[in-house]
Amino acid sequence: MQTYERFLNYVSFDTQSDPHSQTVPTTEKQKDLGSYLVEEMKTMGVQDVFMDECGYVYGTIPATKGCEAAPILGLIAHMDTSNAASGKDIKPQIVKNYDGKEILLNKEKNIVMSPADFPSLNHYVGQDLIVTDGTTLLGADDKAGIAEILSAAETFLSHPELPHGTIKIGFTPDEEVGRGANHFDVTGFGADFAYTVDGGELGELSYENFNAASAVVTIHGRSTHPGSAKNVMINSLLLAMEFQAMLPTFENPAFTENREGFSHLDEMKGDVETTVMEYIIRDHDMEKYEQKKKRFQKITDYLNEKYGEGTVELQLKDSYFNMLEQIRPHFQLVEKARAAFCAHDIEPLELPVRGGTDGARLSYKGLPCPNLCAGGHNFHGRFEYVPIQSMDKIVEVLLTLVQSFAE
Repeated sequence: MQTYERFLNYVSFDTQSDPHSQTVPTTEKQKDLGSYLVEEMKTMGVQDVFMDECGYVYGTIPATKGCEAAPILGLIAHMDTSNAASGKDIKPQIVKNYDGKEILLNKEKNIVMSPADFPSLNHYVGQDLIVTDGTTLLGADDKAGIAEILSAAETFLSHPELPHGTIKIGFTPDEEVGRGANHFDVTGFGADFAYTVDGGELGELSYENFNAASAVVTIHGRSTHPGSAKNVMINSLLLAMEFQAMLPTFENPAFTENREGFSHLDEMKGDVETTVMEYIIRDHDMEKYEQKKKRFQKITDYLNEKYGEGTVELQLKDSYFNMLEQIRPHFQLVEKARAAFCAHDIEPLELPVRGGTDGARLSYKGLPCPNLCAGGHNFHGRFEYVPIQSMDKIVEVLLTLVQSFAE
């Protein structure tokens, strides 16, 4: 089966995770894809395949003869999709031999993807693109990664002459809500090192990511009839706006890039009586990260002094940390990935991840785990796409990379 065909199978499963759910996994439907993957892996000959009660899928490809002493290498991707756009009833389309012009995603709704809006399309003229119908995300984040890992696995299993050490495969739920590594069994997985295949365009190699926290700000107001509200009403909506206005204007995602951090108002709901704002806080630099968190506390303290104690409640929680500190002692992982890309005439794009991956959390749990590209663009939205040729190239890179650990 070709890699893109696998991918098209996987996106037929709605695996959207739920940040508000406290179950494990956050949505039971993620296990539907997990069960499918278990059967597919067993059929191709992967050993010790199972899905645990938390929805994590594991499997093993034994080392080839003479390579038993090579480092045990893990390949990891996640099954869930973001809740930023619908992941239900995805209707992927293949644009063959892309001509560089606008792509009509949905004739009925007149939804068009244009290279004027998405210049990355210009790099793929003459290639075959998998796109959406303009009403859902695509799911290349990270079902493309799953497809690439299993295509590489199938190649190793059908070509025993290719030398490799023991390969561990792991597919996680709930990465998109920051919980993908929560219940990952690092000890049982048994890998010495691993790579997540969860990045963007072809060539991406990441071993830095944000330090990350979540902040929930709850504003308590006092509602009364507006006709008799003088000196009585406290409008929590207005206080919420005041809180937001005290954050630096240009420290939000719309004005930042590369290693610049931000505080992002992700969700806001409320009325006069109560307003809740949910933020994410991000920075690659630990000192700046701590400063951003302290600013939230200072604003909270100031508004409570101004309007009365208890008016503003703040819940701050660290989510994950920059993996670089855990990768530095094992930098051969980066060097081997660079070499694998170069072996296929792909220039490594070594960029700090402006987000997080399972790899960051796993690195801090004792499994050093840089992040490799999955090939897609415009993740988490209706204009997501992935070039078929990029997916094929990534499979080749994985084959070369895995074999390099057995040399």
